[in-house]
Amino acid sequence: MATILKSNQREFKEEAFKEEKNKVDPFRLFTDISRERKGVNPKQLNFDLRQLNPSQYAFTYHFHRHAEELFLMLSGSATLRTPAGLETVSAGDLIFFEMGETGAHQLYNHTSEPCTYLDVRAFIGFDVCEYPDSGKINILPTDEIFRKDAQVSYFDREENVRDKWKEAGAKI
Repeated sequence: MATILKSNQREFKEEAFKEEKNKVDPFRLFTDISRERKGVNPKQLNFDLRQLNPSQYAFTYHFHRHAEELFLMLSGSATLRTPAGLETVSAGDLIFFEMGETGAHQLYNHTSEPCTYLDVRAFIGFDVCEYPDSGKINILPTDEIFRKDAQVSYFDREENVRDKWKEAGAKI
C-alpha cells in the first residue's frame, strides 16, 4: 500500500533520539513527524525529512560503518563538511555518502534561512556510527555510545574463566 505524506501536513519537531540529543546549541535539528503519525515504519530503507535552521549543525561529524546515506537538498543551502573539506550545497543537490571514513559528513546552515533536506539511509538492522572529532562509537539502533580509545583485546579480563564456570556450578 502506498502512503502519501502530504507537504501541507508537515510538522517539524526537534530531533530526540535520546534525551540529551539536540537539546544543545548549536546541534538543533528538526525532523518531520508526519511519517510517524501515519504509521510508516520502514524496515530497510530509512528516511527523514529534516529542517536545519540558521547557525545550527546537523548532528556531529560522523560516518557509518554499515550504512550508506543520501541527502537531497530541497530548499535553502548549507555548508557540507567531508574529509575533502567544506563545500556549499543548495536546493536540488544530491549528496551520496559511502560507508566508512571517506563518507564522513556534517552539515551547517551558514545562511539566515532554514534549509530542508531528505535524508535516506540503508538499514540492515544495525549500524556502527563513528565520530572522528570526539573519538566516540555509537552502536545503533540501541544508541550505546562508547569512547574508541577504550578499545581492548578480545580476551581482556577473561583470565579467570574457570572461576566463572565454578561459580555457575560446573565441576571442573
